[in-house]
Amino acid sequence: MSKLYKIFTGSIVVPLVAIIFGLIVGAIIMLVGGYDPLLAYQSLFEQVFGNLYDFGETLREITPLILTGLAVAFAFRAGLFNIGGEGQFIVGMTAATFVGIKVTGLPSIIHAPLALIAGALCGGLWAAIAGYLKAKRGVNEVITTIMLNWTALYLGNYIVNSFLLPEGMDHSEEIQPTASISIQSLVNFFNDARMHWGMLLAVLASVFFYYFLWKSKQGYELRAVGFNPNAAEYAGMNVGRNVVKAMFISGVFAGLAGAVQVLGVFHYQSIMSGSPGIGFDGIAVALIGMNHPFGILLGGSLFGILTYGSAGMSFGAGVPPELIRIVIGSIIFFIAAQGIVRWVLKPLYSKRKKEKVL
Repeated sequence: MSKLYKIFTGSIVVPLVAIIFGLIVGAIIMLVGGYDPLLAYQSLFEQVFGNLYDFGETLREITPLILTGLAVAFAFRAGLFNIGGEGQFIVGMTAATFVGIKVTGLPSIIHAPLALIAGALCGGLWAAIAGYLKAKRGVNEVITTIMLNWTALYLGNYIVNSFLLPEGMDHSEEIQPTASISIQSLVNFFNDARMHWGMLLAVLASVFFYYFLWKSKQGYELRAVGFNPNAAEYAGMNVGRNVVKAMFISGVFAGLAGAVQVLGVFHYQSIMSGSPGIGFDGIAVALIGMNHPFGILLGGSLFGILTYGSAGMSFGAGVPPELIRIVIGSIIFFIAAQGIVRWVLKPLYSKRKKEKVL
């Protein structure tokens, strides 16, 4: 198998074919369940692209998925498994809410960035706890990040309940208007869809991810530690410091996702009975995007389209929304099992290669 074939199938074709296979598997399951898959996918398409409001809401749905996907992928590139995006998301959300409500008298140009920075930094510091325990005590980051998810949930509820909750309400008071990152001109254009600056931040975060990891010395060190920590240490790199740094930056992405949800979408924070789930969805987005920042842009877009469009499948074709999770799971399966996809593509590639020779 040539190097060109590996690059060709690994970078572009494998994810695309995995998506097609996932949609086919979903269609088969719909047929078995007595549903019309063509009508279901048509309804999904119409739900997402049928009008400006739904298209705007789809973009809004995609934004935090990209950021939490970047969080998972960044840690993975450094050899770490950050399963704590959910907790970092909640901590970022809570910090942004607190600053958005309690800090007053600032103009929008200062207040909104301050709330965003607070959310991002707190998410990073929350993830750095797991990084420190990994670097200094050798504690597995999967265990600590999962435990910190629950800690973050209850801590967030405690802060909202104790400091931000008006009497008789089940959610905090609304943030100050100066802390909002909504884009009113786009809100009006997209018929009151909740458009905000977080969409641009998600794209910029992807660019930063790429530049930092592949174009900077610190990024090279993080990737070296991820590939082989023993060799990196032998080369003079501080492995422990890089582990903490990688987890911190990973948490910044997830914390930023929580901040933009509060400042751009809801403008308040509720008492949560369970985790929102966006941090866990980021794991799926990272897998679909194959842990590459630009792949995650596409993976987050696909995940957001399928998630928001599932309501159209339910109303238009009677398909249960849970079935869309089967489609997403199938896509992830085929991406993870790349050998299956390459086995399917190999005859096609060999045929094209023979034609070129002739």
